[in-house]
Amino acid sequence: MIRVTVWNEYRHELETEEVRAVYPEGIHSAVSKALDGPEFTVRTATLDMPEHGLTRQVLDDTDVLFWWGHMAHQEVQDGIVERVLERVLDGMGLVCLHSAHASKVMRRLLGTRSDRLRWREDAERSRLWVLEPSHPIAAGIGDYFEVPRDETYGEHFEIAAPDELVFVTWCPGGEVFRSGCCWRRGQGRIFYFQPGHETFPVYYQPEVKLVLRNAAMWAAPTSTRTPFTGHCVKIEG
Repeated sequence: MIRVTVWNEYRHELETEEVRAVYPEGIHSAVSKALDGPEFTVRTATLDMPEHGLTRQVLDDTDVLFWWGHMAHQEVQDGIVERVLERVLDGMGLVCLHSAHASKVMRRLLGTRSDRLRWREDAERSRLWVLEPSHPIAAGIGDYFEVPRDETYGEHFEIAAPDELVFVTWCPGGEVFRSGCCWRRGQGRIFYFQPGHETFPVYYQPEVKLVLRNAAMWAAPTSTRTPFTGHCVKIEG
């Protein structure tokens, strides 16, 4: 059983009727329902909860953390960011969704200004091509799938070069975008997945839900063993 925590700012849904109409129970609820099944146990956390809902106990009991943020990145306390970073380095998986590319957590882990990219909100469709058909995150997806309406992102995307690039997106306006990126930091695995603007029902789409499930399974720790570091004695001689 993979223990998942889905974190969301939960601000747009409370403040904007257009968003509330799409996600009446919050984006975190839609993402958590995508993970409904015997493989996962899921809890949710939001920005305005004490310690943003990410206490040490919650993070210690989390195998994979999903992160959705947009309008309040700077309100996330630096101490909580450090807490998340330490858990990722120790082996917790992290799945960053849509505008989470600009979160403090993702920027710190990648060491780049990952908030820098092209974007526009014009409700265009996007086509996500699978670059690595054998990758676990692409399991069950064909050569590509389309999101009927979403915010457009385009290169250049200022990120550390992905260890694995699973999806690349084409948009009718001519842009392309690295939309499914994997990294390893310390003992932890990180996946960034671009679709998911708050005004469109992207997280209800079957292909997107499948990617989220695959990502959770891929990002989950494969071992609980802590590697030894520090002063040591000889192994030989």
